[in-house]
Amino acid sequence: MSWSRANRLLMQVSPPEISNEEFHYFNDLKVEIRGAVAVVTMNRARQLNALCERLVAELRTALMILDQHLSIAVIVLAGLPKAFAAGADITEMVNSRFSQLRLPTHFVDALGCMCDDLEKPVIAAVRGYALGGGLELAMMCDIIVAGESAKFGQPEIKIGTIPGAGGTQRLTRAVGKSKAMELVLTGRTMGAQEALQFGLVSMVVPDDQVLPEAIAMAEEIAKLSKPVVSLAKEAVNRSFESSLAEGVLFEKRAFQSTFALEDRREGMKAFVEKR
Repeated sequence: MSWSRANRLLMQVSPPEISNEEFHYFNDLKVEIRGAVAVVTMNRARQLNALCERLVAELRTALMILDQHLSIAVIVLAGLPKAFAAGADITEMVNSRFSQLRLPTHFVDALGCMCDDLEKPVIAAVRGYALGGGLELAMMCDIIVAGESAKFGQPEIKIGTIPGAGGTQRLTRAVGKSKAMELVLTGRTMGAQEALQFGLVSMVVPDDQVLPEAIAMAEEIAKLSKPVVSLAKEAVNRSFESSLAEGVLFEKRAFQSTFALEDRREGMKAFVEKR
């Protein structure tokens, strides 16, 4: 799908309802609308969801459309039972040159900022491999629900390169410098329980419960005030991008701004009246 078509779609006024038919043109993605929750499933089974140019373009387009649509509150990003995403598609990169990688149109560059501008929460439902670009993509999401089979790692060093879509930065913030150094410098993978221990994932559940658990969490969030959820997400993300003083100031102003919302007034009133 071309960017011009995506831009035309985004410029349209959001209809009151959105259907699965609006995403029929994707080749490597499946999109399912479940009320206020959108489930986006990467579907390159034979390549273990290796991230190629087409998959990254389709994923970015789908996320942009869903984030703009008024009826969608939360997005769940899922892979397949064997792999969330097993990394970037090396067959598309093996002959790449420095000059090509420097272009902002290269799919690795697009992958690195996949979720940066999304206002709605994104929950990653991870089973199987989340390696290289797959782990980088999972870490861009706001919450990670992991299955018992999940394996996480940044193995790029084993093929003569390093993470290129935020892995060294997001992994360090998630698990700390020492553990991030170990994983990046050795290229080893860690299992779901170790990922939970170091705070990379929110929870670990049996594989057959990963998607139901992620959807259930999304549905709980979707019941809440959309503008307040967006503010809360932005406030937490500010903690990674600003000093403590700046982050606290942002939180204070965001908190104060909720008192201009009808959702805040009704929520507090219902609490006081025990409704």
